[in-house]
Amino acid sequence: AGHPAPPAHTHSLSLPLAGYQVTVLVRDPARLPPEHKPARVVVGDVLNPPDVDRAIQGQDAVIIILGTRNDLSPTTMMSEGTRNIVAAMKAHGIRKVVVCLSDDQPLTGDYTVTVNTSGGARVISKHDLGHFFLKCLTTSEYDGQSVYLSRNYPKV
Repeated sequence: AGHPAPPAHTHSLSLPLAGYQVTVLVRDPARLPPEHKPARVVVGDVLNPPDVDRAIQGQDAVIIILGTRNDLSPTTMMSEGTRNIVAAMKAHGIRKVVVCLSDDQPLTGDYTVTVNTSGGARVISKHDLGHFFLKCLTTSEYDGQSVYLSRNYPKV
C-alpha cells in the first residue's frame, strides 16, 4: 500500500479497499461516496491542464474514467480531458494507463476480456471495470494493448 495509485475521475472505484493510495480529480467532492474516501482529493476540472497536472504529479499509474453522466449533447470533454491527462502523464514519466467508459451494473468479476478487437456485449459495470483496473495495476499482460471488456448482464 506504499505506492500512490492512479488519479481517477470517478465516484465509485473500490481501489482504497485494495490497499492503494488513491488520488482523485473531481469537480465536486460531495459526489464521492462516503464509504470510499480516497487518500487525496484534487478539486478541479479535467479540461484545465494545471488541475490535471496537480492530480497526476507523484502517481505511478492513471485510471481514466470520464463521462458526461446523462448529458448526451455534443461535447469534446472526453477527448480534450484525455489529451490533458496524456500530456501530464508524459510530463511526469507515467507509462501505465487504463481508460474506459462504464455502465451501472453490479460487480460480478465474471466478464470477457478481448485483446486488440472488440466483441461481445457493449456493457461493463463500473464495479467490474474497477475489478479489472486493479488487475491491470498488478500485471503487464495488457500493457500496450487495446482491451475490450464486456458482459451480458441480466435485464432488470
